[in-house]
Amino acid sequence: MYAERVLSGMRPTGRLHLGHYHGVLKNWVKLQESYPCLFFVADWHALTTAYDSPEVIADSVWDMLIDWLAAGVDPEKATIFIQSRVPEHAELHLLLSMITPVGWLERVPTYKDQQLKLAHKDLATYGFLGYPLLMSADILLYRADKVPVGEDQVPHVEFTREAARRFNHMFGREPGFEDKAREAVKKLGGKNSKLFEELRKRFQQEGDGAALEQARTMLNEAKSVSHVDLERLHGYLEGSGKMILVEPGALLTEAARMPGLDGQKMSKSYGNTVFLREDKDSIVKKIRTMQTDPARVRRSDPGDPEKCPVWQFHQIYSDESTRKWAQEGCRSAGIGCLECKQPVIDGVLAEQAVMCERAKPYEEDPALLRRIVAEGDDRARVLARETMRDVREAMGLSYR
Repeated sequence: MYAERVLSGMRPTGRLHLGHYHGVLKNWVKLQESYPCLFFVADWHALTTAYDSPEVIADSVWDMLIDWLAAGVDPEKATIFIQSRVPEHAELHLLLSMITPVGWLERVPTYKDQQLKLAHKDLATYGFLGYPLLMSADILLYRADKVPVGEDQVPHVEFTREAARRFNHMFGREPGFEDKAREAVKKLGGKNSKLFEELRKRFQQEGDGAALEQARTMLNEAKSVSHVDLERLHGYLEGSGKMILVEPGALLTEAARMPGLDGQKMSKSYGNTVFLREDKDSIVKKIRTMQTDPARVRRSDPGDPEKCPVWQFHQIYSDESTRKWAQEGCRSAGIGCLECKQPVIDGVLAEQAVMCERAKPYEEDPALLRRIVAEGDDRARVLARETMRDVREAMGLSYR
């Protein structure tokens, strides 16, 4: 079927901080070594909640892109682009909205949750209600089969799978599909053709998931079958039709461990952040003034690292011997809090130094960054147009 492909995006809503780096960007850097990746600036998504202050989006886009590159995202290995520069996102969103039940949107778990969290904003808009469908369009447009998400975002991927399944069921049937599919089965070879039919029957009549996976593996390994016939065979196997939109899978990522300066989750709204590419003196001041275990009123008072936000930073930035030193020194009052913080300061500054060095060419030459993004926009549009050609044809919109 379609090639493996990873897609992920980030909304431009302000400066990025260490939470973004450890929660998202480090994973992107790792993924680009193993898969074809597309990473996009989700500026239309940002408008779903910041529609009344678009200047925040405009001010954030280019700084955010520099942060991505500073973190190690490589434009030679991944396609970097801006969502609004690929209008096919909006077109697919519109076409999917014609067949998506409103109830599907209303039951997305984050819909009511975000309304409560952002109660100060008027979110009684279609843009906010429909953002999960726009997210689905983002994914389906590139036939991405892998979407890196945390557990709280898995429902969005499942929603996308349902949207793809509904579209394929409604529009994936071509004239003479059954006959063409049976002819395609024969191309698997005598032994494999018989096995495929047995597996298909077990899945469709008995719901045998293992049979489905075995048949999918067989198709993925078929070398002598054309791309078009493989699409038909996947649809024939699953009881739908020609697969036009690919159902994605959630690529679960570890929950971000990056705490804020106060021990809560790092967030701009809490005022507990260390920003990417932040000034050295500012970083030192922030970490040196971090709160510690309240039991350590005096230098001679022993403390408990588990109750100290600095210890959480040690778990990220310190090696095993340094963590042991911090644990023992805190519990015995053998070291003071400022001493304990110094390895963390050194670790953060070392990490930031590498990022600042990577960011320098783009800060000094903004045209370089814009060229990279323009090339990424072009590559993304090629993939998007391929999908939309098939979508329009399936929906009877390819008029001559």
